[in-house]
Amino acid sequence: MTKILALLTGRGGSKYKDKNIKKIFGSPVLSYPCNEANKVKNINYFYTSSDDNKILSLASNYGYKKIKRPKNLSKPNSLHVDVILHSLKYLKKKGINPDIVVVLLANAPIIRAEWIKKCIKILIQSNASAVVPVNQDNDKHPFRAKQIYKKYLVPYFKSKNKLSSNRQDLQKSFFLCHNFWVIKTESIYKNDGLSPWNFMGKKVLPFEVSKTHDIHDDLDFEICKILLKKK
Repeated sequence: MTKILALLTGRGGSKYKDKNIKKIFGSPVLSYPCNEANKVKNINYFYTSSDDNKILSLASNYGYKKIKRPKNLSKPNSLHVDVILHSLKYLKKKGINPDIVVVLLANAPIIRAEWIKKCIKILIQSNASAVVPVNQDNDKHPFRAKQIYKKYLVPYFKSKNKLSSNRQDLQKSFFLCHNFWVIKTESIYKNDGLSPWNFMGKKVLPFEVSKTHDIHDDLDFEICKILLKKK
């Protein structure tokens, strides 16, 4: 039987104070990913990794056991892969060795149990290294992005072909959602996939979802409220 871990990740030192535990419609933000993952019957283990006792305590109310994250993995520039590996090492000492890790992000309330279930099913039935939610967004297409060089805007990529200024004429571009990821554990250990999320492995399948959003400021918070109300 495939063993599956749900790992909620969130740190306490964000510039947007308490973004993971602020309440939306009376419930803390982190309760939304916790509750949706709890509906997925084939997830075997539920843990949360954080440096913040408030986050750990709140998550435990939803059945997520605590993994106290060290300070060196709780900085703004700390990498997600190191946080996940720290948790896997902690669990291994307890005899828990999951085949799949469902990484939940504590500041992302726009998530559905059905999405998680489908991603797990796809991953189990394929030779993919991970299955992750994506949004299509041609407004932010790589060919429309610019960088500043000698004070002027220049393209990131050179193209031999003339590019249309109409977004609908460009090849579809997709961006990873930052609400959850479903990853084979062996891919996390190898950490040799495609940048910048090398820990997802070399064969990452997209799972296109409707509008999602994660919280980093007041505007994000209000957008999430609107999206949750629509849901």
